[in-house]
Amino acid sequence: MKKVLVLGASGAMGRYLLPHLAERGYRIDGVSLDGAGESLPNVNHIRANAKERAVYRRLLENGYDGIVDFLTYGTGELAWYLPQALDHTEHYIFLSSCRVFDDREHPVRETSPRLIDTAGDELLRNSDDYCIYKARGENILYAFPRRNWTIVRPATTYSLMRYQLVTLEAADTVGRAFAGKKVVVPEQARYRQATMSWGGDVARMIAGLLFNEKALGEAFNAATAEHRSWDEIAACYKDICGLEAVWVDKEDYLRILNPDPYDMGPRWQLEYARLFTRVTDNSKILAVLGMRQSELTPLYDGLRKEISRCPKDTVWPVNAAMDEYLAAMKR
Repeated sequence: MKKVLVLGASGAMGRYLLPHLAERGYRIDGVSLDGAGESLPNVNHIRANAKERAVYRRLLENGYDGIVDFLTYGTGELAWYLPQALDHTEHYIFLSSCRVFDDREHPVRETSPRLIDTAGDELLRNSDDYCIYKARGENILYAFPRRNWTIVRPATTYSLMRYQLVTLEAADTVGRAFAGKKVVVPEQARYRQATMSWGGDVARMIAGLLFNEKALGEAFNAATAEHRSWDEIAACYKDICGLEAVWVDKEDYLRILNPDPYDMGPRWQLEYARLFTRVTDNSKILAVLGMRQSELTPLYDGLRKEISRCPKDTVWPVNAAMDEYLAAMKR
């Protein structure tokens, strides 16, 4: 029986991956900060911070045949964590992101240009932004002679308690809808095409890649090929949970998210991801797994399912800046 370590096991994809791995007869240790998860055969839920170096080393000493890694590593951490993972397992799956890609090819293929290589913004390319350190992690894996790794690049992935609209997350989408509040969204993103994949579909893809010889030393777009404009996605939210979007200039939107003009993270996520055309070519992963696009969950159906599961009594953080902006619009 193969032993598998899942790091970040209670996240948007991890929570769905564990049942798929259990069905395949693996013995699984799922590590997360909360140690949460449903009871499944041969699944051991571990509450721990795997980013603590002593914890990480103790886990690797267990001798796992496969590791699926949903954790995030900044540039300064990659050179310590990744080589150890490769040295201690038969197959290491690294979670990268579609955000590594530039906006130079449509649809986005595995070989499409990456921002770290082609972006004209020198500040971005020399930063530790998410899209950059994920690409640096890829570069480290490509540099190793042993091809016992697989790079997975999901598109924007929604799940239970993960409900995105442009760069907004659950508290500012479903949370505001449940509170009867409107939400502010950037006009410049309104008609941009976006790809949003259900976490359960991405988990199924990852499970199929694990221990698959065709996946070794390869990168895959783990996503649906369905794409919708953010305006259409906003309409899905309105129909499902009554969320009303107010489209405003992106500069107003960014000031609401963070008034500090030198904190570039929110701007970069918007301008170098959500304002890009994100139409995904997933033919490579479908071919390797023997899947068809028709087997993947349509966006509306997946959002409706996950929003229906969201507890209505959830206590959401209040976005006071957004409330104040909307109130000022009425005056």
